[in-house]
Amino acid sequence: MIIAAGPEIIVTSVAKGFADVAFTGSLIVTFVLAGGIFWYAKRRPVGGFLSWGQAMAGAMYVTFLLFWAFGVVPHQWLTYANGDLGMRSDAILAGPGSTGWVTGIPVVISKSVVSDFVVLTIYGVFFGASLAMWSFWQKRGEKKTDEVEKSTYGRPLVKA
Repeated sequence: MIIAAGPEIIVTSVAKGFADVAFTGSLIVTFVLAGGIFWYAKRRPVGGFLSWGQAMAGAMYVTFLLFWAFGVVPHQWLTYANGDLGMRSDAILAGPGSTGWVTGIPVVISKSVVSDFVVLTIYGVFFGASLAMWSFWQKRGEKKTDEVEKSTYGRPLVKA
């Protein structure tokens, strides 16, 4: 449990979040599932035949990955932050009644605000990563080559 409240306590509390087995394990599962998409994208030909069963298996895989990234990982962080780290709304960091950073400001900032900010950051990172993965999937197979003008016989025309 966190007794004193200061900037170093917040940083170490967030860093200790990776020591939690459930949170770290959920992150590892998320990265492994996302890595599977990159691995499969390199193997899958562009415009290849796709059966109904393959499409449903792919949709199920992506749905499970999104559920895991946007549901399980933030839940595990909030469970750890509210439990072991004691980042509750009654633990005030700054504001009136604070034993933490600043006591003279009229705004109350509790430890749960920091915990929620970490969740917001998790959502933002996973949203950006999902956009990057969709872009990677859509651009697979595209090769940037310089097209050389060809003759009527199909040979490249090169000026000497």
